[in-house]
Amino acid sequence: MAQLTVEGFATVVVDPDKRLVLAIEQDAHVDVLHACGGNARCTTCRVEFIEGEPDRMTVAEQQVLAARGLTGVRLSCQILCDHDMTVRAISRLEGSGRPDPGPTPASEITPPAVWISK
Repeated sequence: MAQLTVEGFATVVVDPDKRLVLAIEQDAHVDVLHACGGNARCTTCRVEFIEGEPDRMTVAEQQVLAARGLTGVRLSCQILCDHDMTVRAISRLEGSGRPDPGPTPASEITPPAVWISK
């Protein structure tokens, strides 16, 4: 089991290999956005790591971050909670003006994960 801390919220224990976006929303009860449904397209699920940043990422995450020129952030939809981590949720429903956070992401990483070293 991994411990997840979202800055400003209580630390929670998360099932092994749960997607970070789902752990933030379902376990930590933080209103993180996921407008594309967790498919590595929109970047609304981005987080900033305070501790425990994974040393690998999916090709899809690398490509979308590079295409948008984003640095210092990661896509929570492309990360597994396989170790303890502390993150800052950047894009939240509160204050976004959106009617909802987006479609609920699937339990498995989509598109299918192709892992590379960060």
